[in-house]
Amino acid sequence: MSQSLQVDPAKLAASKVAIALVQDGMRLGLGTGSTASIMVRELAARVQAEGLSLRCAATSKATADLAVELGLRVETLDQIGWLDMTIDGADEVDPDLHLIKGGGAAHLREKVVAAASDRMVVIADPGKVVETLGAFPLPVEVLAFGFETTRTLIRRALDHLDLGGRDILQRLKGSDPLITDEGNYILDLHMQDIPDPAALARALSSIPGVVEHGLFLGMCDLAIIGRSDGSVVELARDADIDADMLAHEGE
Repeated sequence: MSQSLQVDPAKLAASKVAIALVQDGMRLGLGTGSTASIMVRELAARVQAEGLSLRCAATSKATADLAVELGLRVETLDQIGWLDMTIDGADEVDPDLHLIKGGGAAHLREKVVAAASDRMVVIADPGKVVETLGAFPLPVEVLAFGFETTRTLIRRALDHLDLGGRDILQRLKGSDPLITDEGNYILDLHMQDIPDPAALARALSSIPGVVEHGLFLGMCDLAIIGRSDGSVVELARDADIDADMLAHEGE
């Protein structure tokens, strides 16, 4: 299926290596986003070619719709109960395999699915590998009720962490607020850098009105970084990452 599409060769390479980890009978979490959509297509092609029996939980309606269209068996997470592995993309990956996710507005479901998995595998291109998280705006899913109050509380929390002055912008879809699959809004925190991700995660999680933030700390077990030449680098949680080398690979 992938041969009929024009796809990023780095994302395709990472997807192929991740799909090779899938075994017959597995219960899989399917991520959301441009890289994850490539992975879903590769997975469906392998299932069709080899007759694999898989049970899949999707992290968004978009992913579920794509997976069903391609013939994959999609069930709810509660129907499956627990997952052997989740394969997902990321917006940023740091040397400790901490992540920023949520560029696709699905980080709430993505985090629930990842937490219900024995193993989380991240697929990405070299541009997603960073020394310090924060250049990509940090998504925070918030309730519509008390929206401005929640934004004020987030701003006060950032001030308390000496991270004041950052833009906290509501994500839009066209001219209207973006609504997540769970019916919530998203605030994007333009942090520039996050010197202490754990402290920020704790602060955001303590705020009433915050449903979930896009910091995935200690959840990723393996990152597969595809390169433009079709090769990959596999990074385990205890591996040393040369972010500068990966980021400039193929330039």
